Amino acid sequence: MKNTPERGWLVLVVGPSGVGKDTLIDGARAALADNPQVVFLRREITRPAEAGGEDHQPISETEFQSRQAAGAYLLSWTAHGLCYGAPASALKDLTQGRTVVVNVSRGVIDEARRLYHPVRVIAVSADPDQLAERLRQRGRESAAEVVDRIAQAQAYDVTGDDVVALKNDGSREAGVMAMIRAIMIEP
Repeated sequence: MKNTPERGWLVLVVGPSGVGKDTLIDGARAALADNPQVVFLRREITRPAEAGGEDHQPISETEFQSRQAAGAYLLSWTAHGLCYGAPASALKDLTQGRTVVVNVSRGVIDEARRLYHPVRVIAVSADPDQLAERLRQRGRESAAEVVDRIAQAQAYDVTGDDVVALKNDGSREAGVMAMIRAIMIEP
């Protein structure tokens, strides 16, 4: 999966809530900060900045809808009552041969494959017991919501020749190293 001068790789990071996507992305971003060939997108989300979770650009739903209609997003979707957008500014990076990494919903994978070839999908998963503990520790879900998230995670399946499976069951450091390898792999 080698980058070409014509088009860089769009790397989509997917996985159920609580598997550690943000932690792995943050660690990879820090480790690759001096590599100008790798760009990590900061998503726009209709969630206040102080709500916790990833570092994102907060945006109102009205502004999101306006920007979405104007084509300001590479990809956009809704999940858990929020709107998410990956800025279209990434197209410039892709056309300059850079690797662009973004956390997305699995619901936009096929659209991304169709529009932005080449794509690599990093499918992050974790052991159900560890996932439940992580969800409880972050404190954003009720006990019933944790049970629902675990059920959703077990039904979560992403397939394709462009998918790299990343099991995030070990230490943070091991997970970050696996993320970096998945981002940087070449055939």
